[in-house]
Amino acid sequence: ERMICHPRVSQNALKRREPRRQKAFSGLEIHPTNKKAPFVSSRLLCDNLIHGFTHWNFMLDKWTAPLTQPPLKKLASGIFRLGVSANQVTITGFLLGMIAIPLLSQGYYFLALLTILANRILDGLDGTLARMSTPSDAGGFLDITLDFVFYSGVVLGFALALPEKNALAACTLIFSFMGTGASFLAYAVMAERHQLKPPHHQHKSLYYLGGLAEGTETIILFVLCCLLPDYFVQLAYGFSAICIWTTILRVWGGYRAIVQAEERTRTS
Repeated sequence: ERMICHPRVSQNALKRREPRRQKAFSGLEIHPTNKKAPFVSSRLLCDNLIHGFTHWNFMLDKWTAPLTQPPLKKLASGIFRLGVSANQVTITGFLLGMIAIPLLSQGYYFLALLTILANRILDGLDGTLARMSTPSDAGGFLDITLDFVFYSGVVLGFALALPEKNALAACTLIFSFMGTGASFLAYAVMAERHQLKPPHHQHKSLYYLGGLAEGTETIILFVLCCLLPDYFVQLAYGFSAICIWTTILRVWGGYRAIVQAEERTRTS
């Protein structure tokens, strides 16, 4: 079909500009219409924006992983020689993290912070330790499941500390965690089924779809809440907004990616 252009643009000029136009709108759909000028499909433009947010890595894990992996590897090598398994480290870290709930409920925020940080260190250590032998799907399942329980448990601890003040904000935060967690896990299943290659997070046991909030951002939230417990409500609502936006991006981007994978399967 012919693209309608401004009448003062000659056909020769149009041909000279064609390569530039194709480069400028690479990946975008130019609609041939009978209107005065071409326009970019709003839906496809939205798809491209969502694709950028969900596949370009905006999250801090990209920057923290190169810093944390070398010391974790040194620590894991010593533990590996002792015969400690990755699953043992996972369970130990989870139990330490659960101690944060009663500590938070009683207002011992600094001690709770220490258990939270211990949990996160062991969470990074178990994956490094697993890769020194043979990573297993069972270990990955155990790790991610206990992580989500730990995250919600910390929020519960803050709600128990001051129920009349923190309960609603804590409920909102756990609600937003459900969105990010469900979209992440559901997409991981479909990505494995359609053999979609992860764009980043090669050290993870499951496919991570991008967004604005992940592990490092959640740790920062918990640290700030422990150091500034009087501002838990503001911090919780702010992070909930980030998680909800991340959920929207993941649902839309994941759905479009799976639809395209299904279309490729039908046409192949």
